[in-house]
Amino acid sequence: MYSKLKREITIFFTALVYFTRIPCYKLANYSDEYMRKIEKYSPVVGIIVGAIGAITYILANLVLPDTIAILLSIIATILITGALHEDGFADFCDGFGGAHTKEQILKIMKDSCIGTYAAVGLICILGLKFFILKEITPELLPLTLISAHAISRFITTSIMFTHKYARDDLSKSKSYNTTQQLNLKDLLFSGLFGLLPIVFLGFKYFLIIIPLFITRQIIGYKLSKRINGYTGDTLGAVQQMSEVIFYVFVLVIK
Repeated sequence: MYSKLKREITIFFTALVYFTRIPCYKLANYSDEYMRKIEKYSPVVGIIVGAIGAITYILANLVLPDTIAILLSIIATILITGALHEDGFADFCDGFGGAHTKEQILKIMKDSCIGTYAAVGLICILGLKFFILKEITPELLPLTLISAHAISRFITTSIMFTHKYARDDLSKSKSYNTTQQLNLKDLLFSGLFGLLPIVFLGFKYFLIIIPLFITRQIIGYKLSKRINGYTGDTLGAVQQMSEVIFYVFVLVIK
């Protein structure tokens, strides 16, 4: 029992190190055995990232205008994750916007240079985040941030459950991306923490699962059709788009 608990704690810290810049390296284990399991803790990490954004907003809002506090909260989440998902979204925009074949898309997404599609995509999605959050009431915004970061990461987990990894070549994140497709138990665990913050936000916000599911199905279909699966970059794009969809419908429902 103790060894199993210790293993799960190690997997969690491995996920925390992989998905964020939080320095807990000595508590992580980078072997394939552990890396293949980290995705189930992605929503838990999302709760932590969202909480950092929420705390930043609350503290900044004590002394600064609301708009500046929102901007600082967005910056805080980007800094704590090392822009991991934003980078994936940018590569996704370049690959899917500037290529047609699977080989071309994968090649462009692997290129570290940023193109026009990526630049425009980042401006649009970050702008959307800021202006949507600006319209959400200060009382609702902290829990909205936490919920969005958690549920959006569960959506990425569900993509890994239903789709296969698209790349055949070796990469630095191969052990993570070829997770043998998560089992149902891991998916349910991920879903529990992905949905949990919405309970505190308000039960009516569970309705947002509907547009999120529709968005997930559309993106999943496009990934299967264009590249026959997912990559780390496409997972980053799924997270970013799901996060924005959540903000949009919080605004609609409120």
